Amino acid sequence: MNRVTLVDVFKHRITQKYLQRSGIHHAVTVSEYAFEMALAHGVDPDLATKSALLHDMGHYEWYRDGKWDYDEYRKSDIHAIKGAERAHKLLIRLGEDRLVAKEVSVAVLLHTDSYLPFGLEEKRTPLQHVVAKADEKDEQPMGLHHYKKMDKSEAIEKLKELDVQIEKVLKEGKELSG
Repeated sequence: MNRVTLVDVFKHRITQKYLQRSGIHHAVTVSEYAFEMALAHGVDPDLATKSALLHDMGHYEWYRDGKWDYDEYRKSDIHAIKGAERAHKLLIRLGEDRLVAKEVSVAVLLHTDSYLPFGLEEKRTPLQHVVAKADEKDEQPMGLHHYKKMDKSEAIEKLKELDVQIEKVLKEGKELSG
């Protein structure tokens, strides 16, 4: 079975639809951070970067009187739940291994605890920790990181570079955790 690449994932119409809402720049930047962090922590960079790319695909926009209402959004936020389901469905459609699709979707689900009445910090696996920390590294106050712009062609080039780096690491055959 051929590896489903980040570029494959990015180009799919479902990814395009939801990354328009959550921000292409943020998704790609978090993927880049996740790659570096995955290597530093012995985590599979393929799983980490896919999880990072898709981590916010459950976002939706919350407007009141035509203006972004961040406080109302935070109060009602379940983006990680919606995103996990969307990520799993997307990866299965692309022909991804079912166990990979599950690990990625659970990492998407647990990249934040904003929707939970308790914290996850000590409960995350190394993969989930990497995705959460990569996301936190790019965060800005009031969700402004979701509004940084990146052209689709630039995103594809950056993801192609990551795909090459991931292939290199996977070919080295190092012991990596999921």
